[in-house]
Amino acid sequence: MTGTALIYGGNGGIGAATARALKSQGFGLHLAGRNAASLQALAAELDAGFSVADVEDPASFAAVTAEAGPALSALVYAVGTITLKPLTRLTADEFTRDFRVNALGAVLAVQAALPALKAHDGQASVLLFSSVAVQQGFASHASISMAKGAVEGLTRALAAELAPRLRVNCIAPSLTRTPLAAALTGNEQMAQAIAQMHAMGRLGMPDDIAALAAFLVSDQASWITGQVFGVDGGRSSLRTKG
Repeated sequence: MTGTALIYGGNGGIGAATARALKSQGFGLHLAGRNAASLQALAAELDAGFSVADVEDPASFAAVTAEAGPALSALVYAVGTITLKPLTRLTADEFTRDFRVNALGAVLAVQAALPALKAHDGQASVLLFSSVAVQQGFASHASISMAKGAVEGLTRALAAELAPRLRVNCIAPSLTRTPLAAALTGNEQMAQAIAQMHAMGRLGMPDDIAALAAFLVSDQASWITGQVFGVDGGRSSLRTKG
């Protein structure tokens, strides 16, 4: 399956790496993100269409889908937040924003794109993103874990509802060197300390995530749906040091 993939989060990091991986497989691309300059640069590099859009604006999803075209073979919602604070310091607005960007944004993106996904001549695919923090509890992650936990529930619900015409899967990365995570990875001493908490002894790179993303979108994964895959260097399930 090729066709056109609509990628939210195409400004950089995992979304950009996924766009490059899908381009190498022959997909056409339409990118959506907030930063016009970086979005335009990536679109020029990949010969892709693009829409400057803010996923916190519910009206943006219909506009993006209309600009992406009448038929889509894939929707990738690679958008996220990293709000790390103790529970006592988190505000209602922060909880609400994390949920709106991660979970509500995902479902609104799917709703808006559904007619175009169904118009694709063949099986279409939706790919969402969670976090290792949903399966492996971490302190100071209450807001992001709650929002991404909702994404995992959404993945399974939509996979059941939209089968067999559409497949819906989810990737749950651990800390990855992206612009979004720069506050954590920009301090190399801190980054190395966190890296050593992973069995593989390093942090993730966007291409680590994009390799699985491209596979899940492709026809090679045509019998995979409703799944949440950890791409996390072993962080969710392995303890290599006592």
